[in-house]
Amino acid sequence: MIRAYKFLMRPTVRQAQALAEMLRDHCSLYNGALQERRDAYQHVSKTTVRYGMQSAQLKEIRAFDAERQGRWSFSSQQATLRRLDKAFAAFFRRVTSGETPGYPRFRGVNWFDTVDFPKDGDGCRWNSTPHDPVTRVRFQGVGHVKVNQHRPVLGKVKTVSVKREGRKWFVVLSVEQDLPEPLPATGSVVGIDLGIANFLADSNGDFVPSPRHGRRAAVKLQAAQQALSRFPRCRAKDRTANHQRAVDKVAQLHGKVRRQRLDHAHKTALGLVRAHDFIAHEGLKVRNMSRAPAPKPDSDQPGAFLPNGAGAKAGLNTSILDAGWGVFLTILQAKAESAGREVIAVDPRNTSRTCPACGHCAKENRPTQEKFHCIACGHTAHADTVASINVLRAGLVRRHANPA
Repeated sequence: MIRAYKFLMRPTVRQAQALAEMLRDHCSLYNGALQERRDAYQHVSKTTVRYGMQSAQLKEIRAFDAERQGRWSFSSQQATLRRLDKAFAAFFRRVTSGETPGYPRFRGVNWFDTVDFPKDGDGCRWNSTPHDPVTRVRFQGVGHVKVNQHRPVLGKVKTVSVKREGRKWFVVLSVEQDLPEPLPATGSVVGIDLGIANFLADSNGDFVPSPRHGRRAAVKLQAAQQALSRFPRCRAKDRTANHQRAVDKVAQLHGKVRRQRLDHAHKTALGLVRAHDFIAHEGLKVRNMSRAPAPKPDSDQPGAFLPNGAGAKAGLNTSILDAGWGVFLTILQAKAESAGREVIAVDPRNTSRTCPACGHCAKENRPTQEKFHCIACGHTAHADTVASINVLRAGLVRRHANPA
């Protein structure tokens, strides 16, 4: 199996400058390759430029611009061109399937934050000073950079990536490992229902409260964004010291919320995986759930629109995205696979409206957000608990219908 490790790097001032220049030059290469593809297709000949053609030009590019493009790893530059090629492949796939195409865009220097090295030892070297107790990673053109390795790396390092987050630098390792030993069986099965008032409710009647990290940081974030809005928009190189501090403050607050949300998701998923052999959850489509409502044109007044509840939906969308359901389910699936557990997604429709006692399904069974009262048999319970019970039953049905 493949596992990723992410470690904080502690570069010197010169190394941090070299890392920033590496990102800048790879961004320039990406944008140049994108411009070449655009120009070739807009020509009357409608020429298609592919990765192989652009990769073959790297040797000439490096020789022509030895002070910039020639400094960095050839393999990492090929990885940047593959990144562009994947963006075009995804664009054409969306066009074919009828989705919103989203043509690949030029990347600003501040929006190009990752450089990939396809092979450890080719332009980079993990643990480049094994004789030293301090772990270091070496990058071509940068040197040996200190790494805060807070956990051992088990397995063979396959790829290495450099990632910038705000003013911090990280190294991300892709490691090939043997399949881990599964956790001992517990004999327990559970269904979970994700929500906003409670982050999670399970079929045993337990609840995990919603941390609402984004809501808690909203006041500080609003003040930081208001302070940033007082500065005129300009290029990063033209910012004053106060302007840059305002930018860093906003990025710092967003980063803290993101780390808190990830930490909560990891701990919650780990608790479920350790306690249960089988976990059923709703197959939520978060992107569809957080869409803005479509406008309602007013037939009586051309050019005018009727109220569509966009204000209330905006608040609901904020709460949905703040909960981080998609991140949590991704982490849960990965941890379950490593632990030898089974996770199944089921159709979420009517799970909170169907009575678990008699099976009657009606909208009136749920008079409030939290209360469930069956109008057929009188069964009462918390609506989220009812939903999690129905999710578990549907998951067990799918499990027996499709045995592993």
